[in-house]
Amino acid sequence: MDSTTATAELGWTTYPSQGWEEVSGYDENMNTIRTYQVCNIFNSSQNNWVRTKYIRRRGAQRIHVQMKFSVRDCSSIPNVPGSCKETFNLYFFESDLDKATKLYPPWMENPWVKVDTIAADESFSQVDLGGRIMKINSEVRSFGPVSHNGFYLAFQDYGACMSLIAVRVFYRKCPHIIQNGAVFPETLSGAESTSLVAARGVCVPNGEEVDVPIKLYCNGDGEWMVPIGRCMCKAGYEAVANGTVCKACVTGFFKAAQGDHKCLQCPINSRTTSEGATNCVCRNGYYRTESDPPQMPCTTVPSAPQNVISIVNETSLILEWSSPKESGGREDVVYNIICKSCGSRRSGCTRCGDNVQFIPRQLGLTNTRVHISDLMAHTQYTFEIQAVNGVSDQSPYSPQYTSVNITTNQAAPSIVSIIHQVSRTPNSITLSWSQPDQPNGVILDYELQYYEKASEPETFWLLNCTQKSYSFNYRQICLI
Repeated sequence: MDSTTATAELGWTTYPSQGWEEVSGYDENMNTIRTYQVCNIFNSSQNNWVRTKYIRRRGAQRIHVQMKFSVRDCSSIPNVPGSCKETFNLYFFESDLDKATKLYPPWMENPWVKVDTIAADESFSQVDLGGRIMKINSEVRSFGPVSHNGFYLAFQDYGACMSLIAVRVFYRKCPHIIQNGAVFPETLSGAESTSLVAARGVCVPNGEEVDVPIKLYCNGDGEWMVPIGRCMCKAGYEAVANGTVCKACVTGFFKAAQGDHKCLQCPINSRTTSEGATNCVCRNGYYRTESDPPQMPCTTVPSAPQNVISIVNETSLILEWSSPKESGGREDVVYNIICKSCGSRRSGCTRCGDNVQFIPRQLGLTNTRVHISDLMAHTQYTFEIQAVNGVSDQSPYSPQYTSVNITTNQAAPSIVSIIHQVSRTPNSITLSWSQPDQPNGVILDYELQYYEKASEPETFWLLNCTQKSYSFNYRQICLI
C-alpha cells in the first residue's frame, strides 16, 4: 500500500470524529497528495485514532511501514499547555477477514498491538511555516511475525500538532536470480529482521550439480547471501551470459567434461557431427588411443624406417636404421624386427625359429639398432624393420617396413651331442658319433681328446680324424 498513489480520498476510519482530518496537501516535491492532520493541542487528554483500510499480507511474514510526517514544535506555540506532544504511536491488528467497523476493533492498545512510538527528528515552528519551509520526517518501522490473511494499521495521536503526509506499507523479498549456475525463485524475507530464509536452487538447463544441496539464504533486508553449492555446465555445453545460460558447443567445437571452461575447437584431423559434442571424431585414416586426451590431435601410422645398414659377422648381424620420415604426429614410435629364413629351398621364406637371439629385444625397440645372433651359417635371411606407434593397432593395414636381405658366413659347428662306444678290447676302443646339429659349413675333421683315468685331466692326447668312427690303441697318438 502507498497512500501517495491515491487519486481520490483515502477514506480511512477516524475516531473520534473531531480528531484526525483528511485534507489535500503537498509532498516535498510539491506534488498534491492526500494527508491526515490533527492539531488539538489546547485540549487535554487527546486520544485520536486513524485506521487504514484492510491490507492483505500476500504471504509476507514481516511487514515494513514507512511514514512521512511533519510535527509542530511545541515550544514555538504560544500559551501551549504541557500536554502538547511531538510524537505519535503506530499499531497493527491482524484479521483473516476485512471485518472492521467504526467500533471494532476497539480503539485501545489491546487488541491493537503497539509497534512503536514515533518521534520526529525535526519539527517546524511558526517562522518555518510562514516561510513555507517543509521539514518532513521519514521513519520506517517493521513488525512480525504475521500469520493472518491481512491486517490494519492505526496511528494514535495523544496531543500533537502534526500532519501524516504519506504511508507506504511493504515487505522485503529477495528477487528471482540466477547465481552459481542455478535458478533461485523469488523468496520472501523471514519473520524477524535477523532471519535467514533458505531457498533451494535448480540448475539452469544443461547444468549439473557440483556440490549439493544448492542453496542461497534471503536475509531480512531482501538480499541474497551465504551461497552453498553450485552448478556447472555439463559436457558439450559452455556457460554464457555471465553464467546464466549453458549453451551447446557449436559444430566444430567440443567440451569433454563438466566445468566452467569454454568449448574448444576440434584438434586437427578431427571433426564433430552435431552441436553439443563431448569429443571430436577422427577423420578417415587418423586415430586416437584410449589414453590420448580429447584435445590431442588425431594421429596416423608412421612411414617406413630409412637408411638401413647391415653388418654381418659369421652367423651374427647388426642392423641400424634411421627414423621414419613421417612419425604420424606421435612421439611413441617403436620398431619391430621380423626375421625370415630363405635358405636354398624354392618354397620361399619362413619365419625364423625361437633360437635366434635379438639384443636388446625383437619387438618394441626404442633405439634404431639391434644385434641378432645364433643365425645359421651359409643361409640367406630377410629382415623386415617395422615402424609402429600407439595407433598402429587401430589401422586395418599392416605396419610399413623396410626390408634387407643378408647371407651369413661360415662359422664353427655346434658341439657333437651324442657319442657311442662301438667296441673295445683291453688295449683299444672304437667310437662313433653323429654329425653336429649345425655343421655351419663343410666339416673337415673331428678332434678327440682323451686321458687315462688315473692321470690329471690336463694331461691328454689329441686325435684328428676325418671320419665319424675311429679305433685306436691306448697311449697311441694317430694322425690320419
